[in-house]
Amino acid sequence: MASFPTSLISGYEAFRAQRLPTEQSRYRELSERGQSPEVMLIGCCDSRVSPEVIFDAGPGEMFVVRNVANLVPVYEPDGGAHGVSAALEFAVQVLKVKHIVVLGHAQCGGIRAFVEKPAPLTPSDFIGRWMSMFSKPGEVVEQRDHETMQQFITRIEKAAVFRSLENLMTFPCIKIQVERGKIQLHGAYFGVADGELSVLDQESKQFVPAVKLV
Repeated sequence: MASFPTSLISGYEAFRAQRLPTEQSRYRELSERGQSPEVMLIGCCDSRVSPEVIFDAGPGEMFVVRNVANLVPVYEPDGGAHGVSAALEFAVQVLKVKHIVVLGHAQCGGIRAFVEKPAPLTPSDFIGRWMSMFSKPGEVVEQRDHETMQQFITRIEKAAVFRSLENLMTFPCIKIQVERGKIQLHGAYFGVADGELSVLDQESKQFVPAVKLV
């Protein structure tokens, strides 16, 4: 039988000794009354971009869904299994979240795969098939004449946030709540190397440093 990773055991011991004692009452309260986070965050599964760490969130404060390249698919009630859509349905209809945040980031492997189009890692090509939802049918995503490859990738990383926000509005339950002012949609972008967070300004459609909003 495979042994459980010792790094996880060590991490849990540190959690039990340091953080759990200060938040034990919070955990008990959450176990009794259930969760009621106001924020749902859709992020990338990249190990360097942990939403709970970036936003210093405590237990029960954020409902988090992570996938490759923080993508939200379009609304497709086709009878298939849709993990992100199921999470959105639960967050909106049951938890009644007030904010949905799409968090993109630098050095995203999924975006790099979309841009560079390497050979599939397996015959199933799950990554390629997943990233294909980024572009619309007939849409061509190309590097501009004045762009370096890094600038191109960064632009597409941020464009993925816009695309996910656009796709969120294809869900009837979300569109209705947004139009009624019950839910607000937000975009953000995290720099892995410098730890800088930028937030999408809805009017200018530009990402601005979060520190300027404080």
